[in-house]
Amino acid sequence: MPKKIYIVEDEKDIADIVKHYLKNAGYGVEVFEDGEKALRRVRLSVPDLLLLDLMLPGMDGLEICRLLRSEPPTKKLPIIMLTAKGEETDKIVGLEMGADDYITKPFSPKELVARVKALFRRNQPDLEAVKNIQYGKLFLDIETHTVTVNNKEVTLTAKEFALLEYLLQRKGKLVSRDNILDAVWGMDYYGGNRTIDVHIRHLREKIPLLKASLVTVKSFGYKLKDEK
Repeated sequence: MPKKIYIVEDEKDIADIVKHYLKNAGYGVEVFEDGEKALRRVRLSVPDLLLLDLMLPGMDGLEICRLLRSEPPTKKLPIIMLTAKGEETDKIVGLEMGADDYITKPFSPKELVARVKALFRRNQPDLEAVKNIQYGKLFLDIETHTVTVNNKEVTLTAKEFALLEYLLQRKGKLVSRDNILDAVWGMDYYGGNRTIDVHIRHLREKIPLLKASLVTVKSFGYKLKDEK
């Protein structure tokens, strides 16, 4: 599943170039010219990384960064600030506000892509290293794409497996239907999120322990409870 990146940049030429290079690198990309619209979208569907311009019309990048860092779902969201301000004090303010990295315009698109890759490596080493996930008597093997419960293999479709893996990696966290749809089905899927409910029902039918532990949160999404 491609990682999802939001670009918040009001200079269209820069946004288009960055989008082009990121898509060529295999990422899913959405672009926002307005800070408030971007903030609403992030709150609805959290991306894997945010490229955030400092100087935006209306709400500026520092305020967006501050707000995202104050909210639990986005507290650890990787953020790279983009700005024409190159003074050391501006960089310090951006980093102190919670930005993970800071790139000054003009910049090389190739360097930006390299910074993005480096930030992903730095922030998700454990997730990428995981080969097996255990949840009570359930074992999910990422390499062989197999699931066993009480040492008996459970047959899942590719999408059911991907959905279960996504939920297991986020156990204890509330995840929205939009986030699930983007992560498991991809940003280009337009079939609606009803398909998620169908796949959740199938998982509960095939893996009975999920009937009690995989909770539906009305009008939002799902939460896989922490193991007791």
